[in-house]
Amino acid sequence: MSDHVDRVLAQWAEQYPELNASSMGVFGRIKRLAQIVEAEQRTVFGAHGLDAAAFDVLATLRRSPAPHRLTPADLMRSAMVTSGAITQRLDRLEARGLVVRIRRQEDARSVHVALTDAGRDLIDRVLVDHVDNQERMLSGLTGEERVRIAGELRGLLESLGDTGRTVGRG
Repeated sequence: MSDHVDRVLAQWAEQYPELNASSMGVFGRIKRLAQIVEAEQRTVFGAHGLDAAAFDVLATLRRSPAPHRLTPADLMRSAMVTSGAITQRLDRLEARGLVVRIRRQEDARSVHVALTDAGRDLIDRVLVDHVDNQERMLSGLTGEERVRIAGELRGLLESLGDTGRTVGRG
C-alpha cells in the first residue's frame, strides 16, 4: 500500500539519491494527519457553533475540578496564547452566555472564569460528539495499535523536549 508521502519519498530518491529523506516519511504523515484531524474537528465544533479556540476554553474549564473555575492566566497557560487572545475568547464566550467572569472576594482586581449552565450543557454535548469523531477516525486501528502509536508519539515528543505543558484542544 502506498500513500502520497511514499510518492514524495520516491521522487526524492530519484532526484537526490544520496539524501536520506526518511524523516520526511514521519513528519509528512504527521502533517497530513494533523490537517485531516483539524478539518474533522472543525466540522464537529462548527455543528455546535464553536471553533477550536472556543472548544479549548470550554473543555479546559469542564475538565478542571469542580466548580470548574480557572483564572484567565490559567486558561492562557493551558492554551499557550497571549493574554489578549484569551481576553477575546472569553469576551465572545461571555457574550454568548457560556462563561461568566466572577470577581474574587479576596482580591477584587482578579477574576475567575466559570462555565454557566448553558456552557456546561454545550461542552458536554460537544465533548460526546468530539470523542465519537475521534473514535471514528481511529476505528481502523486495534486497541493494541492505538496504545503502541500513542506511546511512540509520546516518545517522540519527549525526545524533542516536550515538557508536558498543556497546549489545548481538549
